[in-house]
Amino acid sequence: MTRKYVYIFSDGKADGHGTMKDLLGGKGSGLAEMTNAGLPVPPGFTITTEACNEYYTSGQKLPNGLWEEVKAALEKVEASVGRKFGDSDNPLLVSVRSGAKFSMPGMMDTVLNLGLNEKTLKGLAAQSGNERFARDANRRFVQLFGKIVLDIPGEKFDHALEAKKNAVGATLDTDLTADHLAELNEQYLAIVRDETGRGFPSDPMEQLELAIRAVFQSWNGRRAVDYRRVNRIADDLGTAVNVQAMVFGNLGNDCGTGVAFTRDPSTGERRLYGEYLQNAQGEDVVAGIRTPKKIAQLQEEMPEVYAQFASVAERLEKHYRDVQDLEFTIEGGRLFMLQTRNAKRTGQAAVKVAVDMVSEGLIDRATALMRVEPDQLDQLLHQRIDPAAPVVVIARGLPASPGAATGQVVFDPDEAEQLHKDGKKVILVRVETSPEDYHGMVASEAILTARGGMTSHAAVVARGMGKCCVAGCSEITINYAEKRFVTKEGQTINDGDWITLDGSVGEVIKDQAPLIDPVLDDNFRTLMAWADEARTMKVRTNADTPADSQVAREFGAEGIGLCRTEHMFFEGTRIDAVREMIVAETLDERAKALAKIAPYQREDFIGIFRAMDGLPVTIRTLDPPLHEFLPHEQADIDALAEKMGIASPVLTAKVNALHEANPMLGHRGCRLGIVYPEITEMQARAIFEAAVQCTKDGVTVLPEIMIPLVSTVAELKLQEDVVRKVADEVMRETGVTVEYLVGTMIELPRAALTADRIAEVAEFFSFGTNDLTQTTFGLSRDDAGRFLPRYVEMKILPDDPFQVLDQEGVGKLVEMGVRLGRSTRSDLKVGICGEHGGEPSSVEFCHRTGLNYVSCSPYRVPIARLAAAQAAIADKEGQKASSGTA
Repeated sequence: MTRKYVYIFSDGKADGHGTMKDLLGGKGSGLAEMTNAGLPVPPGFTITTEACNEYYTSGQKLPNGLWEEVKAALEKVEASVGRKFGDSDNPLLVSVRSGAKFSMPGMMDTVLNLGLNEKTLKGLAAQSGNERFARDANRRFVQLFGKIVLDIPGEKFDHALEAKKNAVGATLDTDLTADHLAELNEQYLAIVRDETGRGFPSDPMEQLELAIRAVFQSWNGRRAVDYRRVNRIADDLGTAVNVQAMVFGNLGNDCGTGVAFTRDPSTGERRLYGEYLQNAQGEDVVAGIRTPKKIAQLQEEMPEVYAQFASVAERLEKHYRDVQDLEFTIEGGRLFMLQTRNAKRTGQAAVKVAVDMVSEGLIDRATALMRVEPDQLDQLLHQRIDPAAPVVVIARGLPASPGAATGQVVFDPDEAEQLHKDGKKVILVRVETSPEDYHGMVASEAILTARGGMTSHAAVVARGMGKCCVAGCSEITINYAEKRFVTKEGQTINDGDWITLDGSVGEVIKDQAPLIDPVLDDNFRTLMAWADEARTMKVRTNADTPADSQVAREFGAEGIGLCRTEHMFFEGTRIDAVREMIVAETLDERAKALAKIAPYQREDFIGIFRAMDGLPVTIRTLDPPLHEFLPHEQADIDALAEKMGIASPVLTAKVNALHEANPMLGHRGCRLGIVYPEITEMQARAIFEAAVQCTKDGVTVLPEIMIPLVSTVAELKLQEDVVRKVADEVMRETGVTVEYLVGTMIELPRAALTADRIAEVAEFFSFGTNDLTQTTFGLSRDDAGRFLPRYVEMKILPDDPFQVLDQEGVGKLVEMGVRLGRSTRSDLKVGICGEHGGEPSSVEFCHRTGLNYVSCSPYRVPIARLAAAQAAIADKEGQKASSGTA
């Protein structure tokens, strides 16, 4: 069977090679569905994603037979509109747009008005009766084609346009006359000759072929690759190409173009939201060249068109059962739909829309839960400016993406990326952003633009990433050369100065404003309640203080999966007693120092047990090597020696004696407790004394003592004996019985490989996937940052394994550990307490592997709850599908 590469919109149904969206991309499948639904869509055709993939596998050559299919489809479009491509009297012009399976707004390239040359330009002028319109269409075409297809820097054309406007006293592009545009077109053609060494291609068929190739090439352009990397979109999907008959929104005041959403993509409010421009083409709205009007004004200026558009928008939302992102053009008072796709939205909007659509009967709860990306919840937990704090507002723009952020001003996206790598917080300031700025936007805390509207590139991309954005801030004038911007009041902000953005109200604030945590609304609570009903895996938190424990419980944590006792040692003057213990030369000296530490530990555990009343608390005994509690610089050693009343050479000798060549694999974890059992004894006594006190006070305490860095069952048995001996003593002394468990962290490959033996002693396992990743890969997490980003970039690894669990390698050890452990102890409780416990794909893996719980930082708890629910729903749907009951 011959592979089909081209589908006209009315035939847009996949023929067995994949789903419609797989083959035609999101834009192409949307155009096909709208066409087949009888909506007003300019005719056209889609070149499949398979053609793009074939283009790359065949050495960047168009697939055999593709061009013949393109010409045949073009003839059908010509017949449909009654115009002919390349005809000098009645020319058909087309747009060439990309369209991947997954929405990648602003990431790919588009060419408008393709098919113009000297002859068809005259035909277009005669056809429209408007020479200025024709010359403006040609100006736009040469500019877009030159930048996108011929790879000429866009600034070359921008500078020529601005120079012409300044020369003739024009404020807007629309102020230029036909003669001005004719002169400008000659300048554009000269730019093409100078930059490429050849004239602008005049053959429309050559233009079309070059444009199709350019769209294919853009799939592997930097901004597309960057976008896919950040959003974890596969590189082998390819992009479709959509070739569509042009309709013109710039023929006069009964024409226009716009972008709209069926609901507010920032808040989720159920109302048409968007912008449009009269007498304009599509790129004018998103590029910020002119300030657009709110979509509601269209109802006043063209009521019939608005009514038709509102009806189409409602119909499309009901059809797709999701918020739609729509593009439209009005030509001579007639509406044409150019795009529908599921809309990008903020976390706040995603939650509200999901909950509202359930109440409206459009979707069920399971669908609502699957609609919200777990990481989007992170946006709801972002900070906002403290309303009680005095702030100096220096400029105002549009509230393009909510939230607040502070950072140092940077004007160049490359510099933003580098400063981010250096650990700096930056805010990217641009006149307007373009897809080439994407890497800088990713690296920035927030984005500020002087031009552009609520649907500009900056706004759409920032909302998609959950970053704060203030767009269209015309009150600032940006000078890239001098790296500064000046407000209308004369305030100068230089490169490196601190500012704060409030994307919820569109304010630019001088200096660093204090930020506070958000308040979660009823929609969030409703969605989380649904998630809790759907999931089968528990979600705990990693917390070391009563305050963190309380925050986590408020976010829905069902216990503590990791309480790191060593973190308590750094508070206040506690470190002094810890250091006394470290430098002690005798058991008696060490015992005296530990006696000072014990009350601190006991009080902390009491606070944590109270915060987690009725929920399990997993407490890890001391894990890091002792040298981490001592200074390493000689001046600091001298100062500490004086404070402790010992000779500096003595302390220096102790520091040197504790030095390890590879401390990650050195004297730490259970090894410390085995050599110094009195440390484990002190911690165990503090735990059980706290548990007894809380029990007396009516608090339900469920302590789980976790021994770290175990590699053999013998190590665990030695430490378990210490813990149980102390527990028996405390309970005998107080007459209070406390139920507890003793278990271990599985964070070494040998522990996973011998988990059946370790489970003979351990009553629970908690996979410490941070260290398990280090020891499985042979990587140091502290040093691997020098090359891991390069590994991900080169596709050596799909993700940073310290951020996303390596299911192929580390995951196999987890699976093996679970299987072996439960072969010995069938009721073995198993969890995970590394950073992976709050990463959605890792949570899904944990569900699939049969873990009882995941544990993560407090602010990741809601994300883990939703991810666990989605894993359970997907599992259930998979079971239905496999049994044929779906």
